[in-house]
Amino acid sequence: MTFATTNPATGEVEKIFDAHTPDEVEAKLTRSVTGFETMRKMAFGERARLMRSAADLLDGEVPDVARILTTEMGKTFASARAEVAKCALGLRWFAENAERLLADVRIDDHSYVRFDPLGPVLAIMPWNFPLWQVMRFAGPGLMAGNVGVLKHAANVPQSALYIEELFRRAGYPEGAFATLLISSADVAPVIEDERIVAVTLTGSERAGAAVAETAGRVLKKCVLELGGSDPFVVTKTADVERSAAVAVTARVQNNGQSCIAAKRFIVDSGIYDEWVDRFVAGMAALRVGDPMDPSTEVGPLVTEAQRSEIVGQVDDARDKGATAACGGSSVDGPGWFYEPTVLLDVTTEMRVLREEVFGPVATVERYTDLDEAIRVANRTQYGLGSSIWTHDAEERRRLVAGMEAGQVFVNTMVASSPELPFGGIRRSGYGRELSEMGIKEFMNAKSVREDAGSSVPSTATTAD
Repeated sequence: MTFATTNPATGEVEKIFDAHTPDEVEAKLTRSVTGFETMRKMAFGERARLMRSAADLLDGEVPDVARILTTEMGKTFASARAEVAKCALGLRWFAENAERLLADVRIDDHSYVRFDPLGPVLAIMPWNFPLWQVMRFAGPGLMAGNVGVLKHAANVPQSALYIEELFRRAGYPEGAFATLLISSADVAPVIEDERIVAVTLTGSERAGAAVAETAGRVLKKCVLELGGSDPFVVTKTADVERSAAVAVTARVQNNGQSCIAAKRFIVDSGIYDEWVDRFVAGMAALRVGDPMDPSTEVGPLVTEAQRSEIVGQVDDARDKGATAACGGSSVDGPGWFYEPTVLLDVTTEMRVLREEVFGPVATVERYTDLDEAIRVANRTQYGLGSSIWTHDAEERRRLVAGMEAGQVFVNTMVASSPELPFGGIRRSGYGRELSEMGIKEFMNAKSVREDAGSSVPSTATTAD
């Protein structure tokens, strides 16, 4: 089996890599165990030094790494550069905060809770943010004293191999982080391997269900971050101009291929016409083209199959009565480009409201009162992120409380950040990444009670 870098902007195969052999996989898993024995005993200060070293390498290689991301999955070069820079910032945040986040928790004079790392964790990661998705696991995981084993998406092999090499060059001990170039069919045996203690996945519902089933069968913890169909609710008190402008960015970020991209726009009837006019104008004005061109705002979809999926969803909506206010077609020529599209007159019978739409396609619905807005926003099988736009305190209170999602962003678009827990509910998965909650997902919360004559340490300085 081989893994290929196929440029989405041209459809051409640029590099091919051989899959790791069973012996190579075996060796990497064996080294992960010895790597863990080193990492778990390492002081937080030394872990932080290594993590800052990795961040420094990233900062010094932004253009080169960004070019890999753009070539492998088609994001614009500007957004690829931003992704690399964000990874460096995220690693530094965990370098600076992990010891505080994992300090012993004093219960009383004789009891406390300490947090111990578990061991090698398998990370199964997607293609849409080839670097950031991995770093938001690797940052907290390595700082906690765990080690990482990465199974990346098949279409981003250069990104996957770069990450392993990054941590090696940063000075991490052998086995601290390994990349496995293996097929999806070979993942279950790795999950089942006794050397792997837990698994985290970002990906599709189907992949999440398969991983959860395997992990459950062998009684291993898993964290799942799956799809989303995020609502973007605009009330009559919102800033119409700004909310419509941000809505464009929120929908087409990463060429529309983001689980936390706003996808369903739900607008108060009193401002609906004005808001839609501004939103459609903004979407229609976007420049689609070569993702390496600085003037490009929307690049290609990642694969021909992904574009075909978008075509099918839009065609289904039109067949059932939806209107395309702009866009609605593939772009002629090489590569897998699709026009930024706004669909009006949508109904719940249409796939665009029942499924995740992973491309630059938006739906817009109107509502008449806040109760209806909340019902429409929550009328989905997903529950990842949500964005609400209002300048009324009571509207804000009701919407924040009413949104059934892992995140609510007020008067801004949804984004991930190291200090905030990231994850969802319902079919968007379970568990959390990032923040204190994320770093503790793969830790043993160990309760300790000592005899009254013993002294209790107030904090942990190492993880051993």
